[in-house]
Amino acid sequence: MGIPRSPEKCLMFVGALFSNEDHYLESYVDLQAAFGEVIMETPVIRWDYSDHYKEEMGGPLFRRFIFFKDLIEPDALSRLKLLTNALETKLTTGGKRKINLDPGYLTLAKIVLASTKDYSHRIYLKDGIFAEATLVYSKDEGTFVSNINTYNDYRDEKYIKFFSLARELFFLLKGDIQGK
Repeated sequence: MGIPRSPEKCLMFVGALFSNEDHYLESYVDLQAAFGEVIMETPVIRWDYSDHYKEEMGGPLFRRFIFFKDLIEPDALSRLKLLTNALETKLTTGGKRKINLDPGYLTLAKIVLASTKDYSHRIYLKDGIFAEATLVYSKDEGTFVSNINTYNDYRDEKYIKFFSLARELFFLLKGDIQGK
């Protein structure tokens, strides 16, 4: 019989999808106010994996990931998704979002994303929020690998490299915290 125990803390991140850099910068300030110090921000990545958001946000679309220094409990994910949804609403004009903010967390073993949409591979958390393990770390391959339902952009080698770098930062942060 397994003995229940508290999970290890995780590295929180937000994936931002936008067409206007000013909207990103405005949300960046709000995200820092809500989640604290940023330890890593990816460069702008052109996002052309589908036309799903183009009508709502315009184009061309871009993606950035923001990783935060303060580690979180994994059960905070639903609260974080509700908070990022509120920030999206703040930047909504005429019923159209100007930015899409997707929170998630990274552990040494996986990348987990929050969603408001249910599907076969998603697990319900609470408050209308679901979670999915989007990428898993393969010790054999020494990198993150995708699952059958992983979004196409998260399969991209650029994303994998950023998450691998963030995994190294997380490992260092965990060491700093445990060493204190």
